[in-house]
Amino acid sequence: MSDAPATVLVYSSRPEVREAVRTAVGRRPAPDVGPLTWVECATGEDVVDTVDGGGVDLCILDGEAQPTGGLALSRQITVEVADRPALCVLIARQPDRWLAHWSQADATLAFPVDPLTAPQVVADLLRAHAARGRRPVSR
Repeated sequence: MSDAPATVLVYSSRPEVREAVRTAVGRRPAPDVGPLTWVECATGEDVVDTVDGGGVDLCILDGEAQPTGGLALSRQITVEVADRPALCVLIARQPDRWLAHWSQADATLAFPVDPLTAPQVVADLLRAHAARGRRPVSR
């Protein structure tokens, strides 16, 4: 992976969740990844519009967001976007991992977000995304 900037979309209907994710991951999750540019979305419609607009490498989606949950958005993006960004969903309960599997997310993060785990998960997703030859969605 290069030191090229990566764009990470974080979605939650609650601003404190978006802030918690950004704070836990930071601006550079690993020496070989980043720096990150953060894009915040507060509605599911904003997520779809932003992904459709292009330039997103990774989406971190709150599974507890209202009224549109991150699990449903993950599934929608997977089905509708051929060259989709990497997808990670925030889950509040470990038993919800099966929902993340259904949503076809690439990874999960537990909420509250662990600042020791989150940067590694984000870095791994961005590396895998780059290794598959996926570029940010461009329309």
